[in-house]
Amino acid sequence: MASETWLIAGLGNPGARYQRTRHNIGQMVLDELLDRMGASYSRTKVGAKAVGARLPGGGPKVIFAVSEGYMNTSGKPVRSLMDYFSVDPQHLVVVHDELDIDFGRIKLKRGGSEGGHNGLKSITQHLGGNRDYLRVRVGIGRPPGQMDTADYVLQKFSSAEENQLPGVIDRAADAVELLVTEDLTTAQNKVH
Repeated sequence: MASETWLIAGLGNPGARYQRTRHNIGQMVLDELLDRMGASYSRTKVGAKAVGARLPGGGPKVIFAVSEGYMNTSGKPVRSLMDYFSVDPQHLVVVHDELDIDFGRIKLKRGGSEGGHNGLKSITQHLGGNRDYLRVRVGIGRPPGQMDTADYVLQKFSSAEENQLPGVIDRAADAVELLVTEDLTTAQNKVH
């Protein structure tokens, strides 16, 4: 029987070069959650930084984690942490950037396709094809004109986006808390 432990994974790439880029918004949301709790990550043996905590007000145990590898290798550390803490895929929440949603909008869902997102593809692969995990999709919008998608997601936010980013990250962190403390439908009704 699986435990009631949750794993919240914030997707991104390691290193200073990728900090505050669109592809790293998942990690930024986890940083906000840890700031709220006064917690900090520790290194693990599985290629991720993680910390176990409880959300403000109690609730189930939550493991917050970010991979120390690149986006396309996110699945291996996520799976290792799920195995170690006996986390059921239905208690996995992945926070990631989403091209198909306008900048600043947040959408919640369970399952579905990966939409070309390499981090999600890696996680699904390491879960044996299981897509039945929750997603906090943080909109970054589509690249302008003919810009290559890979270049766009690895760019820093524009100055106008930077001005709005704290509020976006705050709302996405609230959405993560709702998913853990409420059910998906209730969280969607409040976030969407």
